[in-house]
Amino acid sequence: MANFSKSQVPQFSVEVYQNAFLPEGGREVNAIVTVTSTGGGTTGGIPLADAAPAYGAGQGPGAAVVLMVDCSGSMDYPPTKMRNARDATAAAIDTLREGTRFSVVAGTHVAKDVYPGNGRLAVADAQTKAQAKEALRKLSAGGGTAIGTWLRLADRLLNSADVAIRHGILLTDGRNEHESPEDLRAALDSCAGRFTCDARGVGTDWEVKEVTGVAAALLGTADIVADPSGLAADFTRMMENAMGKEVADVALRLWTPVGVEIRFVKQVAPTVADLTARRTEANARAGDYPTGSWGDESRDYHVCVLVPEAGIGQEMLAARVSLVLPDPSGAGAPQTLSQGLVRAVWTDDMVASTSINPQVAHYTGQAELAQVIQQGLEARKSGDFDGATAKLGRAVQLASASGNQDTAKLLSKVVDVVDAATGTVRLKAKVAEADEMTLETRSTKTVRVKK
Repeated sequence: MANFSKSQVPQFSVEVYQNAFLPEGGREVNAIVTVTSTGGGTTGGIPLADAAPAYGAGQGPGAAVVLMVDCSGSMDYPPTKMRNARDATAAAIDTLREGTRFSVVAGTHVAKDVYPGNGRLAVADAQTKAQAKEALRKLSAGGGTAIGTWLRLADRLLNSADVAIRHGILLTDGRNEHESPEDLRAALDSCAGRFTCDARGVGTDWEVKEVTGVAAALLGTADIVADPSGLAADFTRMMENAMGKEVADVALRLWTPVGVEIRFVKQVAPTVADLTARRTEANARAGDYPTGSWGDESRDYHVCVLVPEAGIGQEMLAARVSLVLPDPSGAGAPQTLSQGLVRAVWTDDMVASTSINPQVAHYTGQAELAQVIQQGLEARKSGDFDGATAKLGRAVQLASASGNQDTAKLLSKVVDVVDAATGTVRLKAKVAEADEMTLETRSTKTVRVKK
């Protein structure tokens, strides 16, 4: 396998935003790390001329996609739901880049690859796309729901392709009633790091934590499509996003000196996702946190470490943050794409040591916003209306202060806002189930800091 030069993968940049100053005895260091990837026209590190023949010149990186369509009995209520799902999957197939490997899986209490079948992947061109859409027309609703089984089949199919980008799209309308939560967890654990997956819940009879759990474990997006007629537009957008990915398996590597403890590593934009427990050891002092696949995009991460106490005037490197890409052959050292430094400086200047970096303050608020929405909705479901009012009031206050208008709008469908600035709200007596589920599903979506 050839060594990749930096010009052959998207260009990554790392910017670190922090207040490095600590008071005497201060130990906690917070930094927001902005990672930006730019520059298309690559194939995940392989020059286009060397790409596999199935991917024509200019077609981007080798990619494989499996579309998992819920075909359980509930997809027949109303009958338009199954038709919308077929149309949406057809729209996604139309969006596939020529040369992309793909498959369609019908999911019930079992998983069946309905196109091209026999455990294979098709190569997208005009003929295979037409054949796949013909196979979709024969899909009918009947049976149960076992999402882990669908994911395991998708993993086997995707793993059969020697490609850089492996991606799943999963649509469900019901709860995962035909396997245990442990079965689904085991399936997610076995698929994590092997492919990314976007998950969508259609209608209002599915479980938010199941759908968001799939997306979180497999580093994809989750959303609700309350009205099935909106599926085709959503699937087209999802597939366009998947087709824009240029490099997979990028990791955020955190190196820390002796004596430094890592409190947490979280993605904080475009959504909140705690990566702390996903660490794999790279060497004695460094660990890797998975970030999935990248196209032209920018994401923000919050890194929090505890440093040993030091005297006034002392300075230390608290952490080094690198973006690394594994060697495709698995034999060589990973390639470092970019890096940034997190510092700690002890000072007796009270103004310097007590000021909070605006980026850190903003994202600390956004992470709290996601948390209080989920806690507030949980309290509301359990009948703790005082607790729900307090948590959702705090959410309104945070959304208003940070300019997160999308979340503020969703909150206003669940509570009557008396005063956004103080977080004074009243719970609405009647809330549409779709509105409550939309708020819960999208609670982790954040807004960037206004520069």
